Order: sequence, then structure tokens, then C-alpha cells
Amino acid sequence: MNTFTYSSPFPPSFVFGVAAAAAQIEGAAFADGKGESIWDRFCRVPGKVSHGDTLDTACDHYHRFDEDFALMASLGVKHYRLSIAWPRIYPHGDGPLNQAGLDFYHRLLASMARHGITPWVTLFHWDLPQALEERGGWTSRVTVEAFARYADTVVKAFGSTVKNWITLNEIRCFTWLAYGVGSKAPGRKESEQVVNQTYHHALLCHGHAVRAVREFGGAGARVGLTDNCDVAVPVTETPEDIAAATAWFLDKNAHVLGAIHGKGYSRAYLDRVGADAPRVQPGDFDLISLPTDFLGLNIYTATYVRAGRNGAAYEALTLPANYPRADSPWLNLVPQAIYWASRMCHELYDYPAIYITENGCGYNDERVVNGEVIDLHRRDYLRNHLREVHRAIADGVPIDGYFLWSFIDNYEWEDGYQRRFGIVHCDYQTLKRTPKLSAHYYADVMRTRTVL
Repeated sequence: MNTFTYSSPFPPSFVFGVAAAAAQIEGAAFADGKGESIWDRFCRVPGKVSHGDTLDTACDHYHRFDEDFALMASLGVKHYRLSIAWPRIYPHGDGPLNQAGLDFYHRLLASMARHGITPWVTLFHWDLPQALEERGGWTSRVTVEAFARYADTVVKAFGSTVKNWITLNEIRCFTWLAYGVGSKAPGRKESEQVVNQTYHHALLCHGHAVRAVREFGGAGARVGLTDNCDVAVPVTETPEDIAAATAWFLDKNAHVLGAIHGKGYSRAYLDRVGADAPRVQPGDFDLISLPTDFLGLNIYTATYVRAGRNGAAYEALTLPANYPRADSPWLNLVPQAIYWASRMCHELYDYPAIYITENGCGYNDERVVNGEVIDLHRRDYLRNHLREVHRAIADGVPIDGYFLWSFIDNYEWEDGYQRRFGIVHCDYQTLKRTPKLSAHYYADVMRTRTVL
């Protein structure tokens, strides 16, 4: 009989943390030799980013990281997922090295160590150097070659300090949404074949990052991909609906997780895309399919799926207009997403460990009143999702950690600064930090290691 209940503590080795990304919080967009990123350029195109907001200052974490780590430590945070800004290291992508960029991250990591916080470093979180975009960006293997050099440089520089590495963040967002839909930088709308090729080049970069960690990460180094897989939640937990949701999941994730674990693109995927299939060179999948130590999952929302009718394998349901959602219009509130995403990845791909590397909710107009931000909607979101993590662990899914998105309100890409995901409020005029109610709730969860 399973005795692991919602009131049980999380396992002793379970990691609680918070997450953020360089471009979204650092600011200092052109300081100390940093090159222009595609987001530095994109945010200056009229109409692309809400209110014309730029990354120039953001939360000024570049100058305030020691203050931020002290605040993290005061809340009991012991693990922090961050990213390295590629344009700080190689301002032109693959040209001269910017030593000042490496020096900044050495100072930052030293501050984390002083505050007792373990780093989990993402090598690429969307801030492609603009100079590489002008040479084709993710449509070109030039970017793959540049990334290989960048990954080698960063792992060599920080391998003695960093032991938890994440290769790429959310391939779909910086490929399909950026080169197909055009909603994210660089805002291109290319053909399906070109978009499929960007997927492939991203997978090659993932492989190079794994290779770099294996070669230069030193003893104890671990590495994995963070993916925002399309998540299916069965309408009912019957064998028929679970099978349908699993079939939907396999189809939707064939070009990333399926390709990595299949050591090639599946016949079903290739038949579906036909002449628009990615061009693959000999040896590509030897690199892409290198074994990893864990899978990171960024989970926010999901699609409800049920058994298909008239011979169909599945039916994906459209949510009603008044279905609960955050102020981010894409963020429908489906807590079961964490359970089913992690369970399916475990059952289909047999990862040794899974980490929820992002989970959070974005709301507008969160104000400090009498020194407080009463974000009960975020507290409920967090509590409901942690209960689903608990359930997954009880059912044998190897979820070994959870990173809340985000530590602090920050630059939310095309939504600019209007959308707040942080458990710490940032006043963008004064840059004052104020922990929200959700921060104190999460602090209690981390302290007691239970869902309160």
C-alpha cells in the first residue's frame, strides 16, 4: 500500500529552487563589452514588445546580484537556476572572447557560493547574438558551430564551480515562435521546412552542450535539456483516455524529445512533414542522442485529450472562453499538467531524473500596498501544482526537484514589464525588491518540505 500522501514531506534529496534568465533580469544590456542580442534589437522594432519596453535596465541584477542572493538566502532558497548571456561571452557570437563577461559570471557565482546557493546554469536562454542572426541565426549551421565554441568556453571557465548544466531552454520558443509565428525575436515568418531546420540545428546545439560538459565539466558534472513539451491531460483517467493522451503527446513531441530518444526522426514524423523534413548530415544524431543525466520540464499549461471518435486515435478539446487562466492569455490553469508531463516522459523515455525547471503564473497590476503584495492567486497556483508533483512522486515518477518561475518580476519577452511572474515584486522605477505573499508561502514550503 502506498503511504506517500500530500501531507508527507518531500524526499530528503528533493531540490527546491527558483529560476530566472540573464536577458530578463540582468539589464546592463551594453555594458562591459556585451554584444547586441536579438532581443536587444527586436524590442526596438515598433509594435513588437508591449509599451516598447527594452532590456536595457530590467531588474539591474547585473549590479545588484549580491543583494538578490542575500534576499534568496533569507527566504531559504538554496538552488538557483540562471542562464549565461551568450553575447556577454562572445559579443559577435563566434568572434573575439569578451573576458569581462567571464569575469562578471565569476563574481556572480562567487556571490552565490557565499550565500550558500547552488547554481544550475542554462547555456542558452534565447539571447542569440544579433551578429549570428545576421548570418542566418537558427536557420544556419554557422550558429551550431558558434554555439559549440561558446559551450566549450563556458564549461571550461566554470566547470570547477558549476556541476548542474542545462543545455537549452525551450526549443519551440526560439525556433517555431521566433521563425514561424514571428512573435518572438527575431520575428521572422519562414516556411515549414525552414522552421523544421531550426529545430534540427537546436538539437545539434543540445548535443554539443552535452559533449562539452562530458569533456570539460569535471567530476560530478551533470547535464540535461530543458523542454517545454506539449502536455496532454486525459479528460478522464481511464485506460482509453490515457492511451489517447499518450498518443497525442508522442505526436506533438516527435521533433524534439522523440528525435533525441529515437536517435532520429520517426517515420510518422517524416511522413507528416514530407518534403519539409529537416536536412540531416551524417553523424548528426550521434551527437544529438548523447545520453543525458536528467530532463528539465518547463510546465505551465496543457491540452485536454480524450479517446477519438470514428477511428481517430485521439481528440484534443478546445477550452471554453471562460476557462480559468492567468493574465498571460496562453496560460490556462491546469495543475494536472505537471503530473502527466512528468509521468509520460518517464514512461516513454525512461529518464533517470526529472526536474521541473520552470513553473509559475503571470499576472498584471500587482501592487505593493502597506508593504505587501497579496498574490493569493499565485499561492494557490503554487500549492496546486506542488500537490501534483507530490502525486507524481508517489506514483513512482523520478521528479527530483522543482524550480519556481520566477524569483523576481522581470522582462517577460514580448509582454515587456506588464506581466509579473515573480514571487518578489520589482518596482521598475526604484528597483526596490518586495517579497510577495507567495514568497513567504514558498519559504515555508522549503523550510518544512511539505505542501502547506
